[in-house]
Amino acid sequence: MSLCLMLGSIKYLSNVIAFGLFPTVQCTMGLTVAKFGGIVVLLAILYSVTNKKQHGVNEKLPSILQSLKTAEKEFKLASPPRIALGFAACVDIFVDAAAFLEAAKIPLPESPKHHISTATLEELSEIFAYVYTEGAAATRPMSNLTLYQELIAIAEVVPGARVSLGCVAPVMGNMLAKEGAKVLIGADIDSKYKSFLRPGVSVVGDTDGHNIDVHIIMEYKTGDKWGKYQAVRANRYVIHADHIMPHVYGVEPLWKAYKEFKPDLVVVGDIHAMDNFPFKPGVRKARLGSVKSFLAETASEGILNHFEFASFVDRELLEDIKENILPHVHSMGMNEQELPNMLSMVRFGKVTQVSDAYPESAQVLDQLRMTYQLIRQKYGILSRIHVHTLAFQAILTRKQSPWRYSRAAAAHASLTATRYVSGNDQIQIETSKLLMNNTFFTSLNADKARRIDLHQSESATCWEEIIDDDKVLICVAPNLVCTKVKQTCGAGDHISAAGLMYQIPV
Repeated sequence: MSLCLMLGSIKYLSNVIAFGLFPTVQCTMGLTVAKFGGIVVLLAILYSVTNKKQHGVNEKLPSILQSLKTAEKEFKLASPPRIALGFAACVDIFVDAAAFLEAAKIPLPESPKHHISTATLEELSEIFAYVYTEGAAATRPMSNLTLYQELIAIAEVVPGARVSLGCVAPVMGNMLAKEGAKVLIGADIDSKYKSFLRPGVSVVGDTDGHNIDVHIIMEYKTGDKWGKYQAVRANRYVIHADHIMPHVYGVEPLWKAYKEFKPDLVVVGDIHAMDNFPFKPGVRKARLGSVKSFLAETASEGILNHFEFASFVDRELLEDIKENILPHVHSMGMNEQELPNMLSMVRFGKVTQVSDAYPESAQVLDQLRMTYQLIRQKYGILSRIHVHTLAFQAILTRKQSPWRYSRAAAAHASLTATRYVSGNDQIQIETSKLLMNNTFFTSLNADKARRIDLHQSESATCWEEIIDDDKVLICVAPNLVCTKVKQTCGAGDHISAAGLMYQIPV
């Protein structure tokens, strides 16, 4: 096999080239590849991927688990942090995807197809097959309200269906309260659903004036099959027909209450509910303008904030987020498929539809650096990014920032991922595995790449780098990936909350 064809077999190479993560030269067969040093790094990564099982990496699980628990204990809670979150809430109906597809008589499509919204069962089947075979988490609206109400009625009676309070603010709020924080949520939550919230969580917002949006969470596991289609990883597809959440009504109540509450951190979430929503002219910009003003005011008072990213396909909305939200954000959280979307948007003004379900650490870390660099160059306020992937956690913090305990935070986020997805606070080795290699590279750029061994005794690893004369700390912790999945929806919110809890300066 020629060198060009060998490199062409690496699935994520196209992402590397698309984002321009290192200098390039032209290969004789027409494939653009990195300079020779970069090729060596890529070949080394390819070798480590194809030979992962031969190194008995999963034999290290008990010692790696103990190492993560030891790192997790480096954090000591001095006093309960006070955290304000907004700006929406919903009811989530969790169903097994296969059972729901059968109960709703959703037809098997001839081929997968991307849709930004759906109106028929046929369109729903096409977009579900599209994300199902890519292993992508996705949320898409349904414009046919009559059909959606029928699907809700079906979902409620699917065997094993369960109901929970959803969206970033309630989910992260509950997790933070569980960890010992004092929590204030700004959202419209009907009083009958407040029983879903933990003690220590207070709510400001309308409790009776609005109906609550309902989401159908179609969960599936790695290897699940639907006709000729197979899931490459455990994930979920979310159907909704939101009409309340997109307005983020929780902004004003939280804005009014925060001075008395005196938060150490403000968390902004649920902006993705605006994605492709048919606002009247000017309404969306006005609502984002309110979020912008709230963030600007709290930031000017020295209050740290965090923006939890999500799945976006509306380019105009992302442009509005760039202009209204990012200039005022100290911290961001996202997964490995949302990260390249964010990078593509800040660099090229384009949206990525679906990204690699299993990106290598070097690729993710390069995207992490460039995203931080570009946002920091333009706005000068961002000081933290937490990327949670299926295989590992990566937290980048600016050294001259208030964020602390990065290593413990990465370890805690990793263990939280396993605990949440398995539904068990006691991590079971026999139902866990490692996807991260024994050795990983910190970059695809040969001039910058470092080789790091995954030590059993110190598996949460940190190192310092310089980005534009700015010293940063990057911490990486491997995940013990659950092989007996109970749930995936809400995992990112739990993981982000876990990382933040350890890093808030109180």
